[in-house]
Amino acid sequence: MSVHTAFAGSAGGEVRMVTSEHSGGPKQARREMFYRDGLSQAEQVDLEKAAEVENLGEEIAVLRVRLKTALKERPEDYALLVRGIGMLTRAVATQYRLSPRASKDLAENLGEILGRFGDLIAPGDR
Repeated sequence: MSVHTAFAGSAGGEVRMVTSEHSGGPKQARREMFYRDGLSQAEQVDLEKAAEVENLGEEIAVLRVRLKTALKERPEDYALLVRGIGMLTRAVATQYRLSPRASKDLAENLGEILGRFGDLIAPGDR
């Protein structure tokens, strides 16, 4: 069973630990989200969906579409285009930074490849 533990602020300014699970099918962890109380019902649904997204692919795609729209509709607004390009560049750079998990996976995969390479150039049965 996987249970996720998170901290959530309460109305009195104190911090309490929240642990909960969903039922139905395989048990899934659910965390209480800090911003939920400040959102409308529709935004809360969107927040649940957004929390499942693991990378910036969609955000980068939206920025590209908006930049294209800005270029078509306001090509003379150089400051707007520079800001849009800056936001896109930062989002792409952020996407390519490795998370600790991705870094660990990369290290393990490289270790495995180097081990196989070593076996090729110096087989163990010689």
